[in-house]
This record gives sequence, structure tokens and C-alpha cells, in this order.
Amino acid sequence: MNMILGMMVFALGGLAGATFLLPARGVRNWAYETWWMFYCVIGLVLCPPVICAITVPDFWSVTMSASGKTLLQCAFFGAIWGVGGLTWGLMVRYLGIGLGLAIGCGLCAATGTLIPPIVQGHAADLVKDTGAIIVLAGVVGSLAGIGFVGYAGKIKENELPEEEKKKAVAEFDFRKGMIVAVVSGVCSACMNFGLQSGGAIEKAAYDAAVKAGVVSAGSAYPWQGMPVIMVVLWGGFLVQAAWVVQQHAKHGTFGDYFHRGPIVRNWVLASLVGVMWVFQFVCQKAGEPLMGELKYISFAIVMASTILFSTVIGVFTGEWKGTSGKTRACLALGTIVLVVSFCAISLGSK
Repeated sequence: MNMILGMMVFALGGLAGATFLLPARGVRNWAYETWWMFYCVIGLVLCPPVICAITVPDFWSVTMSASGKTLLQCAFFGAIWGVGGLTWGLMVRYLGIGLGLAIGCGLCAATGTLIPPIVQGHAADLVKDTGAIIVLAGVVGSLAGIGFVGYAGKIKENELPEEEKKKAVAEFDFRKGMIVAVVSGVCSACMNFGLQSGGAIEKAAYDAAVKAGVVSAGSAYPWQGMPVIMVVLWGGFLVQAAWVVQQHAKHGTFGDYFHRGPIVRNWVLASLVGVMWVFQFVCQKAGEPLMGELKYISFAIVMASTILFSTVIGVFTGEWKGTSGKTRACLALGTIVLVVSFCAISLGSK
């Protein structure tokens, strides 16, 4: 174990999660669905197998050695996440990076904790002992944090004239943003369900690495989770690609990729969105083997780091410029409550 290094890796994942949409601000003359498809192809389809080929010996055989049930389960959760991924982009589009990611990540962590035991018929486990009660308190705290952050956004909407709101977030719309944030937070939690469903694939990757002499038996192997990421993201791609094709047909934007520019600049920036996005989950899975028995905190730490970094970015990009001290204090309080709540969820899980 190397817990300090593991936590640093998780924090890097949070930084990637908070910043991956920044390059999209430089895309010009493309419809929303055009650069989103570019991000999907690069981040969801191409990057995962490239990463697997670099890090896992004979990764395709390793992946296919898992049962059909395991592969379908990972892909299914990925498909549900695909819905959340679509609304995640819309959430940031309408609320901005600081407000949008704070609400989205908070809901994601809360639903990711509550849904599994309820769906499995073990709702009583949420209050079965001290640890479970601490987890539940953390979930309630995260919802309270979301409330503070959401209230700050509502005050912001009332304080600033329309032209000021549009300077930082061109399509700011609090009502639309909150609706898609709820859908996105619930569906996006399925990403973690999918990543944690591929234990058999991770074991096969570890065994292949030991056999190939890449790692000695008993040592941590940070890359064993990469094939799981690939399966989950391919499931998510099917949903997102279907939506993009529908939007292209609706708006007549199929020709954006080659006829509206600056083409090369847009290709590079949209590709960068995909690379940065997938990096957050590469960090999550790469950090888990370094944590030993504490690997369960990976998702909470990545989400908490995303909120922290996104809040800072939102401040520096002017999303809260011109707001009152009350609004900023409410935002700061909500962010602190969210981060503390995630720590409580992790402590209670242990």
C-alpha cells in the first residue's frame, strides 16, 4: 500500500473531472452535438483500448475471459451512465462549471451510496450499525450541501442582470440546469456501479501481468482496472452516439466536422476534452490498488476533489463575479459541507 500516493492519484482524477470541459470553450462554429461526438469517439471509444494496450498484457483476451454476465453488467451500467453523461454536459452548459459540477457530483455521490442497498432489498442495512448511520448522515449532509450550493445559484440568478450572467455562462438557465442536474446525478452514479462490477476482469488482468513478469505476485498493480473502464465506456458510447446522430439529423449538422471551422483547432480541442475526461476514471482505478482495504473511498475522493477544483475554477473564470458576499458565503458553505460529507461517507463505509 501507498496511501499518500493513492490519494494524490485520486485528486488528479478530480482535477481532470473539474477541467475536462474547459477546452470545449475554445471550439468555434460547431453545434453542441458535433464536439460532443468528437469527445465521445476519442474519450469513450479510442482512449480506453489504447490505455489497455499500453498497460495490460494481452488485454483483449483478458477482457473476453470474463463471463458474459459480467461483461453485460458492466456495459449495462455504462449505458445508464451514458444518459447521465449527456445531461452532465447540459448541466454545465446551463449552470457553469462551479455550480453545475458541485450539484452534479453531490447528487452522484449520494445516489451512488443509497441506490445499491435499496435496489438489492437491503434498505435496512442503511441503519444497521454505527458505520451505516455515519454513511447515511454523510448522504444527508451531501444533500444539504447541494441545497446550499443550489440556493447560491438561485440568489445569483436574481442578483445579476441577464447580460452579466451570460458573460461567464453563455446559456445560463437555473431551472433547466437543476432539472438536468437531478437526472445526471442519479444516472452518473452508475459509472461507479459499472467500475465496481468488473472484479473478475481485474483479477484476470492482474494474473496476466504476473504471468508476463510485469508485476510480482502480491504487489499492487495499478493498471488492472483499465479493461473494466473500456467495457463500461463502450456501453455508454452506444447511448451517447445514438443521441448525437438524432441531433445531427434534427439540426442538419452532419457536415460540421469538415465544413465549419477552424476545423483543425476544433478537432484538437474536442479531442482534448475526451482525453482529459477519461483520465479521471483512469486515476480512480489506478489509485485503488495503492489503497489496500481502503480502495472503497476512491469514488468519494474523486467526486470531492472535482467539487473543490470546479469551485475554484468557477471563481477564477468569473462565474460568480458581481455576486454578493452572501451568495459567495453560501457557495463556500455548500462546498465545505459536500467535501466533509464525502469524508463521512468514506469513514462510515470503513
